Amino acid sequence: MSDRRPDEPSSAIGDTWMRFWFEPAAVRPLAVVRILTGLLGLLLVWSYAGDLLAWFGPDGSIPRDVAAAWRPRWGASLYDLAAGPSAVRGLFLATIIAFVALTIGLGSRLAAVCAAVLWASLLHRGPMLAGPADDCLSVLLWCLATGPCGGDLSADCLLAGRGASAASPWARVSLGLLKVHAAAITAAALLAQLKGDAWWNGTASWWLASRAGAVDLRAAYLGSEYLMNFVTHAIVAFEILFAAGIWFAATRRTVARIALVAWPVIGLLAGEPLWGVAMAVFAVPLAEVV
Repeated sequence: MSDRRPDEPSSAIGDTWMRFWFEPAAVRPLAVVRILTGLLGLLLVWSYAGDLLAWFGPDGSIPRDVAAAWRPRWGASLYDLAAGPSAVRGLFLATIIAFVALTIGLGSRLAAVCAAVLWASLLHRGPMLAGPADDCLSVLLWCLATGPCGGDLSADCLLAGRGASAASPWARVSLGLLKVHAAAITAAALLAQLKGDAWWNGTASWWLASRAGAVDLRAAYLGSEYLMNFVTHAIVAFEILFAAGIWFAATRRTVARIALVAWPVIGLLAGEPLWGVAMAVFAVPLAEVV
């Protein structure tokens, strides 16, 4: 038996680690993330629909060998096995079905795995087309596949004639992965931004506005350099606040609730609205709104 007292630092660290990863957690927040992820996935998948064969068909603009050269070493795609237009359409339809099943919570865990594999196949068939929202969706899907994401608000519960599942350690693991990835993605974006002078001198928001499309604030920035500097530094300040603040109990809920609005706004300003929505989905279980 150990002679270590319960109040020793190593014991406290161990207890914190166990609580973070394995203390049973309610499944409803994970179910809400499942629904939002499914809807986001359907939007992103549908964005490929109009040009599916033009990009990925037998005579498409992206040959298989070109796509393979762009992929990471471990990358693979089921679309490489599609010999004709019907096979390409079939895989695409299967991807839509997987996201619909995930959204309504039908075979939720299997649906999450299928959606993750089929989505990765679509991205690896045209990796040069992938954007930050696409990558965030991949992370969300694998986090959902880890936990009982169909334990509440799902067709699984309805068909089984039961209510929400009991608190689960696997739900805690899944929620922990969402939290870790939310902080890591934010920190990575922040570090990439701060490598450039524009985020230090306050002009980055101008360059964002020049490619944002839906939200063009260049006229406002021309009228006020202070506004341009404020927006630039406010984005950086929020990202620092989010990456750090979600780790402390005293600030987590407030920071996450701010993030539910801030991330979509930043996405609009950056010309990546669905990326902003994806980042807000990461914040949903931390905000404790459900």
